[in-house]
Amino acid sequence: MDMGMGMGMGMGMGMGMEESEADLETSIPTAQVAASQFLFATNTEAHALPQVPFLPRGEKKVLQCFMEKEEWDNRTSPVEFLLLALCNVPKLQMPLFLLSLIIYMGTMFVNILIVVLLVADQHLHTPMLVFLGNFSSVQMCCTSRILPRLLASLLSRDRALSAQGCMTQLFFFGSFAGTECYLLATTSSDRYLAICQPLLYASLMNRKLCLQLVAGSWLAGLLMSTIVTRLFLKSQCCGPNASDHFFCDFAPLLELACSDSTMLRLVTFIICFLDVVFPFVFTLASYICIIAAILRIPATTGRQKAFSTCSSHLIVVTLFYGTLIVV
Repeated sequence: MDMGMGMGMGMGMGMGMEESEADLETSIPTAQVAASQFLFATNTEAHALPQVPFLPRGEKKVLQCFMEKEEWDNRTSPVEFLLLALCNVPKLQMPLFLLSLIIYMGTMFVNILIVVLLVADQHLHTPMLVFLGNFSSVQMCCTSRILPRLLASLLSRDRALSAQGCMTQLFFFGSFAGTECYLLATTSSDRYLAICQPLLYASLMNRKLCLQLVAGSWLAGLLMSTIVTRLFLKSQCCGPNASDHFFCDFAPLLELACSDSTMLRLVTFIICFLDVVFPFVFTLASYICIIAAILRIPATTGRQKAFSTCSSHLIVVTLFYGTLIVV
């Protein structure tokens, strides 16, 4: 009887221990879930996420960017940038894609046509048309660095761009933009000599000087952009790595820098003056002299003929600098 009681007590204790272990195993996941829910609720209250705009499908990286806003390591540069411009208008993605495609194809067609005509016809190899032909080439290069990436982004809705790709886009855009400014300035000097100094034009604006001015314009833009891009590469970017822009421009990227950017801003200011302001002032001064010289021509036919020689360049200058000032 004692043995039966002992066996009964042993079996009861064993079954109780098995039930306790089963209950413990069941309670561990439950406790883990409860703890996770508690931590998630606490973390959500402590780090409330900002209101995220509409994110098209496939844009998990954009959401990740917003979630990492408070957790970004300020001493680590991002491996990619998110260009979020136009992503909050989902209904306009396809119309914007078609509009950008039309603009890109039209720009490329017109500029390619100009370059082909200038190369094919020897009679068009005048200094002014050589300058405008190089301007068309720069326009094609600059457009091809921006619009194809925008078209792919609108079509695939992938806003991510690698840091190397962003710096490459920044470098070439700055180089081509500076080259355009210098080419417009050299063309205005050509028109100034042709209208204000017609007797000296043939001897001064020869083929050698024309090629030197073209090469100098390309090298100046390349040099200025190299300096700015190299200085920017030495700076450190803070999170989030998102820019409300559709391409990697200098000003939006500078807002992401968390290191001391005093030297970068100073050098950029000087380069912008040499790259944009100086050519613009030179072009403006040249056309003031040109218009004054045209108004001094007594005959109406002479004034019309003189103005027609620089009207095409004046239109290009107005559109280029007008767009640059507005944007």
